[in-house]
Amino acid sequence: MKTQLLNRISFYSNICHGKACIRGMRFPVEMILDMLGSEMSKEEILEDHAELEEENILACLEYVKQVDNL
Repeated sequence: MKTQLLNRISFYSNICHGKACIRGMRFPVEMILDMLGSEMSKEEILEDHAELEEENILACLEYVKQVDNL
């Protein structure tokens, strides 16, 4: 499951200055984490950004967890 989630994260130097993003979208992981940090719920984020899926948010959380372990 974790690997499948992490497959949703991509890095491309020509998209969002090479920051970790949701694959196929211009949503930086950092932006999703900022929304969660501002106490928005997953439901609120998904309501405001219909193109996102719950798994995208879970992928961001898994990504930051993996990076924190480095």
